[in-house]
Amino acid sequence: MTVIKAGLFQTHWRGSKAAQLDAHEQIAHDAAKQGNQVLCFQELFMGPFFAQVQDSEWYDWAEAVPDGPIVQRFSSIAKETGQVLVLPVYEEVQPGVMFNTAAVIDADGTYLGKYRKTHIPQVKGFWEKFYFRPGVNDGWPVFETAVGKVGVYICYDRHFPEGWRGLGLAGAELVFNPSATSRGLSKYIWEVEQVAASVANMYYVGALNRVGVEADLGDNDFYGTSYFVDPRGKYVGDVASDTQEELVLRDLDLDVIREVRAQWAFYRDRRPDTYTILTDK
Repeated sequence: MTVIKAGLFQTHWRGSKAAQLDAHEQIAHDAAKQGNQVLCFQELFMGPFFAQVQDSEWYDWAEAVPDGPIVQRFSSIAKETGQVLVLPVYEEVQPGVMFNTAAVIDADGTYLGKYRKTHIPQVKGFWEKFYFRPGVNDGWPVFETAVGKVGVYICYDRHFPEGWRGLGLAGAELVFNPSATSRGLSKYIWEVEQVAASVANMYYVGALNRVGVEADLGDNDFYGTSYFVDPRGKYVGDVASDTQEELVLRDLDLDVIREVRAQWAFYRDRRPDTYTILTDK
């Protein structure tokens, strides 16, 4: 039996980048003391969800990946704590070229690569095209980590089933979806969409959302309720609070993936020869 301990940290904005980063450093150490092996932080974890407004001052928060200070700092923390870390940050390639990116750091501190958010919304309260280019990735990257094959899909991406399937075809065993999702229309979808993705693709999903109202930026009320779901679409343990900061740690049995795929042969029975309409239109 191959069991790993995986974590999600849902939290609120503390008012400064320094305080935010310090809190995440502390939680990484706290998780490690509880035997955690892989930990994902929420979308744009270093700050508030600034895409609630359109203001170019936030461009200054972008930095290089992996050579910027945040990824470098948390690479050292990954090595120190022996955990795989998934770090969703604001990436700058050059002035005016920025991405919503997650860097993946192995348990020995090695930078394994990054995933750039592919689907970028532009609606009230989520003015993301003002800040991010659509991600250009080499397919759907899956990272060979100390705990297994890890993929990342970011927030709005989750509404597009093609990426979930692409990650499965690339061999993902655990896919994290760090998010900034507010109350309202999306709440009921949050409860079923990622569960359905885990069933359709027969892997574990870690769904992570921030909490609280960031009053200086807008009226979005982020509702937390982070969770892990297994390849059968069942919650692993309880769903997190909808208002409070919480470190969610769960044991995930990776052998269940093989068991489920033996029962439901979805990958065997796929018909990609009939799917050309998905790219032709």
